Amino acid sequence: MGTEANTAAPSAFPVWLFMLEDTREPLVSPATSTVEKMAEMKWVNIETGAFSWVSLHLFCLFNTLFSFEKCPTCLEPQNLTAVSEFLLLGLSDDPELEPILFGLFLSMYLVTLLGNLLIILAVSSDSHLHMPMYFFLSNLSLADIGFSTTTIPKMLVNIQTHSKCITYAGCLTQVSFFFLFGCLDNLLLAVMAYDRFVAICHPLNYSVIMNPCFCSLLVLMSFFGSLLESQIHCLMVSQLTFCTNVEIHHFFCDAPQLFHLACSDISIHTILMYFIGAIFGGVPLSGIFCSYTRIVSSILRIPSTGGKYKVFSTCSSHLLIVCLFYGTGLGVYLSSSISPSLQKGAVASVMYTVVTPMLNPFIYSLRNKDIKRALWGMISRIF
Repeated sequence: MGTEANTAAPSAFPVWLFMLEDTREPLVSPATSTVEKMAEMKWVNIETGAFSWVSLHLFCLFNTLFSFEKCPTCLEPQNLTAVSEFLLLGLSDDPELEPILFGLFLSMYLVTLLGNLLIILAVSSDSHLHMPMYFFLSNLSLADIGFSTTTIPKMLVNIQTHSKCITYAGCLTQVSFFFLFGCLDNLLLAVMAYDRFVAICHPLNYSVIMNPCFCSLLVLMSFFGSLLESQIHCLMVSQLTFCTNVEIHHFFCDAPQLFHLACSDISIHTILMYFIGAIFGGVPLSGIFCSYTRIVSSILRIPSTGGKYKVFSTCSSHLLIVCLFYGTGLGVYLSSSISPSLQKGAVASVMYTVVTPMLNPFIYSLRNKDIKRALWGMISRIF
């Protein structure tokens, strides 16, 4: 009687629900199929073919939602492997171009480090720059340094050592820090737009609203929001199952390309990625747009042309950086969705991952008299 109970398929929902066992396995490579898991949990007898189709489809639903695996009825045979490393194919396959790329990216990385460090030192050393706008600017420069450091050093090491490998753990780390500093850039630009809105539209209450505690709170909220987004992306990538093809047509671990390499079902990952993008990308961009709508409306009410130019010049540098950051980022992802060439998408992504962090210090220092005065004062004290 006991043997028959073990071999027969469960007939009622409450009976097999409580027979669940912990069948969690490594995130990268599942060892058994979903049907075999069900056999281990005695939901199905493979030898006799006796199973409950209700149980099967309910299990498929929960397994797809929480384990991010395909249902056994739609899973095609795949060559699965435990992935320990990926291959970053970089920007070019031509060995003769590698010394040129190495010198070019090393130069841009050093310029990015030097320029952003000078902005941070100038703001911290000059008491006249201890204002909310420059406080946010120094944090933006710090985020730009982290953003460039996440991708460029690994690329330079791969070129120098003639190796294209990156470990699985290194790839997850790169994905995490890339979204951390990229989202932090995004949120800080929105915070800086709000700062310009308060300064232009509510100048009498500016010092009260943008007090040091509130400014620090805005930066902390931006950091923890960015940390949340980066960990969500890292978790999604860690849940993927990869095939033997581990070639990434990029110079860093880009999450969308990792999704393309996955053998497991990525439908939920894709929906979640767009949802996160709408929140952490769309909401700050909407805030920037609303802030500048009010700013332009206030500027147009100023009677004199000189007064309009003076007020607009206080936010022109920020507006230029916003256009550069969002324009290049959106351009890359729109072009990658239209063009089938992954290599061209990797080349285009250099604009927002390398060029934009390098240009930010020049945009602010060349168009801001206070920054230029602080930089010359700091250089004169050194020499």
